[in-house]
Amino acid sequence: MDAVPPDLELVRAAQAGDVTSLGLLLAKHRSSMYAVAVAALGSPNDAEDAVQDAAIVALGNIRSLRDPAAVGPWLRMVVRNICRAALRKPSAIPAAELPEPLMGNGPRSAPDPAEVLGNHALGDWVRTALEDLSPGLRLVALLRYFTDVTSYEEIAELCAIPVGTVRSRLNQARRKLAEALLKTADRPHCDARALTAVHRRLAEETVASVHRGGRAEALSTLWSPTAQVTWPTGQSTDIKHLSDSLARDASYGVRHQILNVVASREVVIWEAALHSPAAFPFPFPSGLVWVHHLDRGRINRVRLYHPRSPR
Repeated sequence: MDAVPPDLELVRAAQAGDVTSLGLLLAKHRSSMYAVAVAALGSPNDAEDAVQDAAIVALGNIRSLRDPAAVGPWLRMVVRNICRAALRKPSAIPAAELPEPLMGNGPRSAPDPAEVLGNHALGDWVRTALEDLSPGLRLVALLRYFTDVTSYEEIAELCAIPVGTVRSRLNQARRKLAEALLKTADRPHCDARALTAVHRRLAEETVASVHRGGRAEALSTLWSPTAQVTWPTGQSTDIKHLSDSLARDASYGVRHQILNVVASREVVIWEAALHSPAAFPFPFPSGLVWVHHLDRGRINRVRLYHPRSPR
């Protein structure tokens, strides 16, 4: 059997787009990454989750690593920081707590997954890989890695599935996303930034039309006439009921502020803060998440959710 090339060669080849080198690099360091995770978390299952999360972070950031020889310590530090955050909040992904990636020229923080998704080059690569996942796996991955709805419990509530199913789907999503990233490294990638910009503009146009006292005119071009809406209560209605409800809330002085938009070809997520007047007569949620499902470019269903811990 041929010897595995040294880290320096593997990283440089991976940064140049060589898929095989990227896979060899992660496989070479997997045992040491797992050892760090087991030592920190104790549970083999939790350690496996941490290693899989770290692999996705590493795959998204390999092209930014300036010191290829330091990739081993960097990978172990990614795992260690993920474990530290997991111990503080067991069911949340530590999106904002990645390590300094030993890039040289002084400390520099690695981008979190949301930043990777938004980055024009790396984000296009990750977005293309996400499109290879099944719809169910893609949705839990988008929520877990790119929104504030990160806990297993909240994802389960939003998706109307058991917590155990969330954990299972995330495990599958991590494995398949890592495989898809390797498979798509040398494939033409979609323009993630442009797609997100389009959907953010639509979100803001929808909110603006509601604030002007309209009936969310932007929805008429974005939504299918037969689209169905599932509310946080579980009630299902048509699109007209949603438009009427938004207009009614606006008449009471409620204002929506779009905070985050995550877009793929078939799933688009809006995160918004809700601002109600100080003299509002009853308690009003402070945030709203919209999960849109698209069919041939038109939204055919949406699920609304009030997050427990909005931004």
